[in-house]
Amino acid sequence: MEAVCGSVWVTSSLPRSPKSTLSLFRSTHQHLTAFPSQSHLFLYHPPPYANAKTLRARTSSKPAIFLPHLIASLEQVDQTYIMVKPDGVQRGLVGEIISRFEKKGFKLTGLKLFQCSKELAEEHYKDLKQKSFFPKLIDYITSGPVVCMAWEGVGVVASARKLIGATDPLQAEPGTIRGDLAVQTGRNVVHGSDSPENGKREIALWFKEGEVCEWTPVQAPWLRE
Repeated sequence: MEAVCGSVWVTSSLPRSPKSTLSLFRSTHQHLTAFPSQSHLFLYHPPPYANAKTLRARTSSKPAIFLPHLIASLEQVDQTYIMVKPDGVQRGLVGEIISRFEKKGFKLTGLKLFQCSKELAEEHYKDLKQKSFFPKLIDYITSGPVVCMAWEGVGVVASARKLIGATDPLQAEPGTIRGDLAVQTGRNVVHGSDSPENGKREIALWFKEGEVCEWTPVQAPWLRE
């Protein structure tokens, strides 16, 4: 029997018994795999001719997993809250900002134009309540309508922060939203959640029940394996 691994050809005689076939499969399987895993998704399934003693020996050892499967299993779908601030709405930048997230491949699950109340703004920015600029920040967010968005995807929180750019637009890289579209921290166009936990909290704060949609884009198979 001939087998190829990379550019190396291996030639061996065909095993004469089920037991020797199983032994050959084990040695080849262990050689090709990279990392052990406890996940039931990648457990070894023995052939029907394996006896009880063989099954016990196999299940007592750690099963193996191929590297691509390991990487896929680590992917986490997160949610983030993105808000086009009043200056972004007034300047007609809503479509431009939405387009950047769509082109990246993230899924839009919630969208609305909304006039923020003072109470909601204070709850949203409660971690900044002790800052000297807090009153001015609340006045800014409530000065006009904002566009509230919920986005979903693998690594969406971290990726969205990169798309948005640094808080100070003068420090933001060209190609980011703030680097391209804003010039001052006090008018930096857009807000994005800073962690997956805050993403869920902020979506729940700004969207009512039923306003966030669950759906599957037709392009999904072309974005993820």
